[in-house]
Amino acid sequence: MLTRVEHPTLGATVEQGALRLSLAAPAATKVEVQLFDARGEQTIGRWHAEQGCDGIWSIHLRGHGVGTIYGWRVDGPWAPADGLRFNPHKLLLDPYAQEVVGHFDGSDLHLGHQPDRPDLRDTRDNAASALKARVIAPLPRPHGRRGGPLDPSQRIIYELNIRGYTALHPQIDPLERGTYRGLTHPAVLAHLHRIGVTTLCLQPVQHRADESRLLRAGLRNYWGYNPIAWSAPEARLASQGGHAQKSDPAAQVQVGPSAEFHEMVQRLHDEGFEVILDIVYNHSAEGDETGPTLSLRGIDNALYYVLDPDDQSRYRNWSGCGNVLNLQHPIVLQMVIQSLRSWVSQYGVDGFRFDLATILGRDPTGQFDPQADLLRAIETDLVLSHCILIAEPWDLAGYGLGEFSSRWLEWNDRYRDQQRRWWLHRHGNLGEIACRIAGSSDVFGRPVASIEPSNAAPILRGPLSSVHFITAHDGFTLHDLVSYQQRYNEANGEDNRDGHAHNLSINCGTEGNTNDTAVQSQRLQLRKALLANLLAALGTPMILAGDEWGHSQAGNNNAYCQDNPLTWIDWSSGDEELCEFLAQAAHLRRSSPLLRSPFWWQTAAQFAATDDTHALCAKWYCASGDEPSDAQWGSAGGLQLHLQDRRGNQALLLFNSDLQTQEFLLPPGRWALVLASAPLDGENAQATTVWLASSCKLAPQSVCWALGPLTA
Repeated sequence: MLTRVEHPTLGATVEQGALRLSLAAPAATKVEVQLFDARGEQTIGRWHAEQGCDGIWSIHLRGHGVGTIYGWRVDGPWAPADGLRFNPHKLLLDPYAQEVVGHFDGSDLHLGHQPDRPDLRDTRDNAASALKARVIAPLPRPHGRRGGPLDPSQRIIYELNIRGYTALHPQIDPLERGTYRGLTHPAVLAHLHRIGVTTLCLQPVQHRADESRLLRAGLRNYWGYNPIAWSAPEARLASQGGHAQKSDPAAQVQVGPSAEFHEMVQRLHDEGFEVILDIVYNHSAEGDETGPTLSLRGIDNALYYVLDPDDQSRYRNWSGCGNVLNLQHPIVLQMVIQSLRSWVSQYGVDGFRFDLATILGRDPTGQFDPQADLLRAIETDLVLSHCILIAEPWDLAGYGLGEFSSRWLEWNDRYRDQQRRWWLHRHGNLGEIACRIAGSSDVFGRPVASIEPSNAAPILRGPLSSVHFITAHDGFTLHDLVSYQQRYNEANGEDNRDGHAHNLSINCGTEGNTNDTAVQSQRLQLRKALLANLLAALGTPMILAGDEWGHSQAGNNNAYCQDNPLTWIDWSSGDEELCEFLAQAAHLRRSSPLLRSPFWWQTAAQFAATDDTHALCAKWYCASGDEPSDAQWGSAGGLQLHLQDRRGNQALLLFNSDLQTQEFLLPPGRWALVLASAPLDGENAQATTVWLASSCKLAPQSVCWALGPLTA
């Protein structure tokens, strides 16, 4: 049963010349709000809040409104052994903050406990340097994507980091590089249009606090997976000193993070792009029991976090980041729902990719339930139910690929790993690779829980539920995947122990950079083959930003703390050939219904037995042109995929993962070659159209697409 308590006024509300502030802290004995000057440094007042029903504390402040900077002080028992960590000496950030003033500096001044005595409360006042919330003005009503909702089968996701994507772009004003505004520069938009992506998945923009360990090492959290204010755009991604024009050119308002983020989303919508936020609701930046008291820990530690039942001074750590939010509690659930609504209603984002999404459905014992209250609340909410929902279906407590309801898309790491095995190491067999190319029907083609009432029958998911990727932010870039056999993460300060050790990567004979043209050629050919295979597969493709440009991180496969040129895209030196290849492949996919079906492919028998106008027939052949026998399905070799629809449109996809050139005997007719990751043997490069007839020879580790055929 879905249990949710609605508190629509939590946080800050400006109403009738007054500021209303509300906070959920049921176990507190006293709550105060402290207001600060425009710089967030000097106190201008401190008032007691009144306790209402359901543990909600509120206060009305006459004469205050937009621009007010404030923080909370919450008093109550100090008993860490019982999970109680109230400390009125620490100023706390409102979890509903829509803008944040200040940056966490890692000082032990922000610890709730004494640095050398974790059992004792620290009595130093941290207000001067604590994070604070700023009340923002209502934003203009957002508008949707130009052209209306995107056909999901057209979707090509592009995962990028706002900071690193434009930090080195030479055409962008230096003050706007690495910012929300930088992402909408005409040169950046032109590149995004050129490569054919439709949907930008932005690494976390929720305001974060860097880990103290990183700050001591002179590093910071570049990826952003360490949130402290779930509804506030990260201030560090806003340009400094800019202005935004209103409809009246004479009226200008100073841009803050919220206004600039809003402007960015609207500009991307005007250009026809979807905007998805990579969002983190599984943990907070307060870390484990040794971490700082910045917000939730001091508001009501035992309510907002899942504590270890055997030792309530400690936390469950399914996130690997020291804590997990208590998403089973109605107050915490409502905090998440209200945050998600704000990103949609205020800023107009189109959807979300949920980091470690299985945590959202875990009960206090760690069991995952796809019908958990929070997941059902997201799926059925009036504001959120039409959003794109993408799950990262795993966490430290377990693996859940394919276990989400029919409303969700999921990152498919089985596709990633099988492609790497087959193309880079020639491991696996035709049956496995065909299953992944065909959308992983073994995972997503089986019945799943419905979001309808519990008596509804399970339903089948479509193939677009599978988000295919070869690389993502976490791991090697595509360049490094074929250039390094080992990880090189020493710069992270963890003695190269961090990051995944099993990457299924290769170096093509030389570790790292090389001037050997043969090695360079092989690496380029492999990258083309992997991208072509990604865009040919049945499902929703996702590309890591910079992969088309040959971006390298020098073998670092866990660059979460490297906010520097190691991770930033170098726009001055890119791989034009690979970029153009991706653009061509993306255009072909989006322009051909055969290559982007939202429906499962059918066998020849199924195709003949139905008159479904949307049906696509898929036939698999060996390189010899024969249908694979049981023994051949279990072996390696060349593979052909023949697709045909009801109107007679056909496509032929050829895959050669072998180290030798292979001859493919083709279905009857003349096929027009439209894409090849490597030149075909005997191909006439000067011909306007290359025709394939009875056979063709594919270069080693290459892919080709053909359309047709014309009958002889």
